[in-house]
Amino acid sequence: MYAAPVDLSFKNISSLTDTWIEEPNSGLRPVKKNSEMKYLSCSLRLNNNNITELHDLQKTVSHFLAQPAHLTWLDLSFNKITHIDHVLCELRELRVLYLHGNSIFILSEVDRLGVLPHLHTITLHGNVIETNKAYRNRVITVLPRLKTMDFSAITRQERVLAKIWHQSNSRCRSSKVNQ
Repeated sequence: MYAAPVDLSFKNISSLTDTWIEEPNSGLRPVKKNSEMKYLSCSLRLNNNNITELHDLQKTVSHFLAQPAHLTWLDLSFNKITHIDHVLCELRELRVLYLHGNSIFILSEVDRLGVLPHLHTITLHGNVIETNKAYRNRVITVLPRLKTMDFSAITRQERVLAKIWHQSNSRCRSSKVNQ
């Protein structure tokens, strides 16, 4: 199902419940609907809005998509998201997740996304977490199935270096605990 995304970008949306009254943007390829007037797509664009909370994400996905469990591509870039909400971990078929240009500031929250079995592409640049020296190594370590991060391919060498970084940090933490 490679249909065009349901596009709710640039709608000045603050709350996901606000999307329910919105009509998606029409693109070059119109998105087909089923008999229940739900879109036959597995992609959702919510970028360039003012979204801060994601707790209504499942309801929003269900509101628009004919098969919400098959959501594979989600664009939440350029919003005002500060945390990686657990609701993202429920999107079990998610393969691509754009979170760049938000205000995520706790790097360890990326760890939550490790439960997503198919996630291979993520963007997190433009968030406060990007300033952490361990940023790229940490993300590559906790999301081992990633192929692309911040629009850049993850190399074999980066994986090796991230693994070494992780082992080194694990030893440092355990030796501090034992002292």
